Parts: sequence; structure tokens; C-alpha cells
Amino acid sequence: MQTDAGKTVIVVGGGVAGMSAACALAEAGLRVKLVERRAYLGGRASSYRHPGVAEVIDNCQHVLFGCCTNLIGFYRRIGVAECIHWTSTMTMIEPGGQQTCLASSRWLPAPLHGLPSLLAAKALTRDDKKSLARAFRTLMRPVAADSAETLGAWLKRNGQTQGAIDRFWRLVIASALNADVNVIALPYAAKVIRELFLNSAEAGSMGMSTVPLSELYSGAEQYLRERDGEVIFNASVDRAAWDEETSQWTLTTRTGDLVADFLVIALPFEGTAQLLPRMPPAEGAEKLAGQIARHEHGPICSVHLWFDREITDLDHAVLLDREIHWMYNKSRLQPWRKTKGSYLELVVSASQKFAALSREEAIDLAVRELAEFFPEVAAAKLEKAALVKEVRATFTVPPGIDAARPTAISPWPNCVLAGDWIATGWPSTMESAARSGHLAAEAVCAVIGEPRKFLNADLKPRGLMRFF
Repeated sequence: MQTDAGKTVIVVGGGVAGMSAACALAEAGLRVKLVERRAYLGGRASSYRHPGVAEVIDNCQHVLFGCCTNLIGFYRRIGVAECIHWTSTMTMIEPGGQQTCLASSRWLPAPLHGLPSLLAAKALTRDDKKSLARAFRTLMRPVAADSAETLGAWLKRNGQTQGAIDRFWRLVIASALNADVNVIALPYAAKVIRELFLNSAEAGSMGMSTVPLSELYSGAEQYLRERDGEVIFNASVDRAAWDEETSQWTLTTRTGDLVADFLVIALPFEGTAQLLPRMPPAEGAEKLAGQIARHEHGPICSVHLWFDREITDLDHAVLLDREIHWMYNKSRLQPWRKTKGSYLELVVSASQKFAALSREEAIDLAVRELAEFFPEVAAAKLEKAALVKEVRATFTVPPGIDAARPTAISPWPNCVLAGDWIATGWPSTMESAARSGHLAAEAVCAVIGEPRKFLNADLKPRGLMRFF
């Protein structure tokens, strides 16, 4: 069943939240205008042609997991699911080159599917493995949603070894959530561990785009246009006005005024804060501003390196005990580039220290550390390099942050909120953004009086985890 085709909606923000909301509403039959201030879609998960290296690069390597049901559903809706490369194998490398392969067993039920590779992990001592096994056993049962404990405090209380903390907990939480173990709220950290390592092998599988992110999201633009929608680029919103008589919103942008029956504000929390003073007065607006004020950013940095020869035959790897966390071999993950040598992207998460380095310092440090893992770097010629600092990559999720995460319902009539920072039940991830877009679309359809279900259910636990 489709909604009244005469209803119109403006979605402000072309990130994952805005795109997922816009495409869901277009599917429901609304006429959608997606407004983006830049010349391309993707928001904080986008790509662009870097002038310094004359290459199209992602602002950061973004990954998804099998548990990201709404992000996967969004990709399927816009027809780009086949552009995701999936893997269930992760290689951990120590300085000096020793490798540990973590993979899921096909014959053991969850949560035991990862046990064989964990027991065989060279990067972890026997005591590390024992402490991890104890922690996993405890986390098989959900953590109370209102827990005020940090993961770091919980790790200490549950006797985790320093090796387990440094080579597993810190790395997983930094990579998946861009957070430090001593800051992140235990419920969110526990949710990620359960999804990635305990609930099922499918939930923990990792996906990476085989095309630049903005090319991936061009599917959203095509999807909207095929349903009489429109994407308006380079259009910053100056103000928004609500007309009681016509029950319509008017948005003033640099490209002209836009009018619609509904408004979806799908901006990061800081973008929403900037828009609030240009919105009509409304009861509850001050409370929303106060909630937004409690949010803080976490940076992610990526170093892009082009060498004159092949550095490694691995697609990706986790790098231990150094400032750089992940290596993604874009020459292999995106073979269409036809790179003669190697194009590698190194990612550093949850590090204010690295984000404070200059371009030269960051690139030099990354190359030096990379050579500790891959000897071929010493003999290779670095042909070009780029540093990308996404200082507003994510929002942090310390204990108590849920009180600062509003629902999709806004203080204004016919206006709903979307964004990874609203109340989705997930931390700062692309899945949270996609979920927020689907929740926003459901809220609009509810106001129209024709409820629709867009939110995809979480994957059900399998094996023994079904009983926890």
C-alpha cells in the first residue's frame, strides 16, 4: 500500500540518515526533495577527488557488518548490495610480521564459532585467552541498558589482562565505535561484542565497498529520480518557516525556496544545533538544544599511500601495538583502479593525538609504522600520499548519553529528526544512521495516517545464543 502520492517531503542532509529516510519515503509514494549542502551524497561517509593526489578517495574506510540489517536493507533498496565485498576472516599482524588469522568455524554453534581461532591466536597469551573467554561468557547475557559503568571499569572488574585489553578490547572498540574503553558506556560496548563475536557468524561478517562511497550512494539519487523525487546539491538551508494555514514548510536555501508538507532534519548533531535558531519557536526546542549540547565528537584519521610496488597480498589487516589500527589494500578491494603498484589506506580511530599531527608528521609516522608490519615498504618508493582528518566523524557514547538522544519526533508539526545521534539503540555507526532514517520515515507515514514499517529487525541469535 502506498501513501497519498500528493504528499511532499523535504529531507535536509544527504548522509546515510537522510538518504535512507528519503528512499523509504519515496518507496511509500511521497514526492521527495533531498537537500544536500555539498556537491555529492554520503555526508561523513563519502568520497571525493583529492586535489593533492588527483585520485578519488573515501574520506575514511567505512565498513559494515552482517548485523547492520538496516544499512544492508538500504543498500538493497537502492540496488547496490552487490558492490559490497564480504569476508569472515580477519588478520592480526604484530610488529615484525607475525600473523594471527581470526575466522569463524562452520561446525561449532554460536557463540563457540570463534573459539578455535581464538585459542590458536599467536598474538594472545594463554592468560589473555582465558580472560577473554571469561569476559565472553559473562557477556552472553545482555547488560542492563541503564548501566552507568564504562567498559574500562568493567574490564578491570572482570580481571582482563593488559594483553587482552591492548590487543583486543581497545582495538575492537576503537575500530568499530571510534571510542576509548575508558569512555564508552558498557551497554553499547557489550552490544557490539555480542553482535560481532557471539550472536552468530553471519552477524560478525565484515563488508567493504568495492567502489568509492559517493559512487555507491549514487544509487540513492537514481532511486529518488525514478520515483519523481529530486536531489538538490549545493543547497544550504538558511531558515525554515511553518505556515499554519497551509500546513506546509518553506525552506529558504541559496538556490531558492522549497515548499513541502513534511520536513525531515537529517543532520549531524552539530548541524542540527546550527539550524535550531533558524527554526520557528516551539515548545520543546530548548530541551532539544540542551540535549544536543551534551554531545561531543570523536575524530577518525586516514592516511592514503601509493607505492610503486606491491606491499602485501592481504586485502586488509589489523595492526597491533602501534598508532595505526587498520590497513586496507584498496588495490585489491577496488581492482577497477588498475593501480600499478599498491594503494593502501591506513586508519587511525579514537586518537586525538594522531589527529593533532601535521600532514607531514602523520604521513611519516604511518609509513614508519607500516614498515614494521610489511618489510617491502622499506624498498618501495612512496609515489604520493594524502591525509584525511574527519574531526567530526562520530559522536561519543559515554554513560548516560541516552538521555541526550531524542526520538524522531521533533518539537515542530510535520517535522521529524534523523541522524545517527538520535535514539536508535545503536552507537555512532552507519547502521544507527540508517535506522534513524527508517524511523523518521515511519514517523512521517504515521502522521499521514498510513503507517508503514521500514525498520529492519536485528538478526536473531543463533546456536546456543538463542537461549540467552
